[in-house]
Amino acid sequence: MATEIQQGTGQETRAALRVAFIGLGNMGGPMAANLVSAGHAVRGFDLSGAAVERLVAAGGKAAQSIPDAVRDAQVVITMLPAGEHVLAAYDGPQGVLANAPQDAVLIDSSTVPPEIPRQLAKIARSGTQLLDAPVSGGTAGAAAGTLTFMVGGDAALVERMRPLLGNMGKAIHHGGPLGAGQTLKLCNNMLLGILMAGTSEALRLGIANGLDPKVLSAVMQQSSGRNWTLEVYNPCPGVMENAASSRGYTGGFATDLMAKDLRLAHGAAESSNVATPLGDLARRIFEVHRANGHGGLDFSSIFQDPVTLAQALEVK
Repeated sequence: MATEIQQGTGQETRAALRVAFIGLGNMGGPMAANLVSAGHAVRGFDLSGAAVERLVAAGGKAAQSIPDAVRDAQVVITMLPAGEHVLAAYDGPQGVLANAPQDAVLIDSSTVPPEIPRQLAKIARSGTQLLDAPVSGGTAGAAAGTLTFMVGGDAALVERMRPLLGNMGKAIHHGGPLGAGQTLKLCNNMLLGILMAGTSEALRLGIANGLDPKVLSAVMQQSSGRNWTLEVYNPCPGVMENAASSRGYTGGFATDLMAKDLRLAHGAAESSNVATPLGDLARRIFEVHRANGHGGLDFSSIFQDPVTLAQALEVK
């Protein structure tokens, strides 16, 4: 059962650490910069030279390769696009496992199938300290240092790493053994996809029947239909000033990423023989939305691209 370890302040740290950060994209870059701001010595590596340059501008150091990044690291953090990228970064003679110090703590914050961290444990040397720690909060949370970490692994190790994670996030939740962090993330994002699709449908229905979306949103937010999308992420343009929908669905959490997470949740459900019909329908809906050319837009853009049941059921 998931338990919250402790709220992070975003500033706390016990001592400066040597941190290798691999994957400096839209999420990893701001996370690494927050570690620099907290006083840690961060050496970063990314295939994008521009991403590495941004870390250097923030006060970090550039690494030329994964072995260069991790050679004397006390903590290695990876934030990569998919499971195959994680395995490639960790395995082999040029990977993290072969080049990081034996006593380094290895934290993968990518969103991948739960079996990936377990696979890493199988190929790692005995005694390797591993955590899977995917995040929620999007690019804004990464920049602000207000991410939520969902962590799998040894409880004592999670507690040791709590101050470091607190420099990048506001809360750290321990879900259980290695892989539990990924399961927490997939369950949350499956429900989020369902909520966004359902909220968008309810708003479109009301608007089509003459309702003001602001009034409808206020009523639902104060009634039994209340949910996170209504509270902080309304998908209808003009209803909520700071939502992605009011800035042309730019930034935020891309449809491509939501579709990816829903596929991962579907795979986890199949492998554990759990029926998730609503989650699977949400997966199909966002796959159609993505195929319609909206993969780079925030996932709340589903509001402007109604997907019919027939279209969704065509997706395998």
